[in-house]
Amino acid sequence: MLIGSYLGSIGERRRVAVPKKFLSELGERVIIAKWYEDCLILVSENFWEELLTRLTGGNRVISFGVRDIERFILGSAYETEPDSQGRIIIPEILGKYAYLGKEVMFAGLGDRVEIWAREKWEENAKSLEGTTKEYIEVLAKDKGNGK
Repeated sequence: MLIGSYLGSIGERRRVAVPKKFLSELGERVIIAKWYEDCLILVSENFWEELLTRLTGGNRVISFGVRDIERFILGSAYETEPDSQGRIIIPEILGKYAYLGKEVMFAGLGDRVEIWAREKWEENAKSLEGTTKEYIEVLAKDKGNGK
């Protein structure tokens, strides 16, 4: 399972070392793409299609919403293989989208890794401290577990 958060640095030629724990689970070929809230996503090649099915609801009809999801995520995706030191190259267009500077945060979220600009990650983490309890309570009520 991909869990935890790790600090990384982007070096020359936009290379960044993916944490070894994540690399061992992601495998030799990974997909990097735009994700939501100004971050990037890093997933295994095997999980990529499953993720797309989850996002589009498995729709066979390519509706307006599905087309937009495909344009946003598929249109920004790159296949990559980590080098012998576990580094990947973050394409310039993706780095600009996610406002990546020198330092980045890798966040393992079970089946995927998000890559954040460190400053943005810290802002979001602070915000989540105040809202997570509320989200959990809403989810519990939706499941019929809340009072």
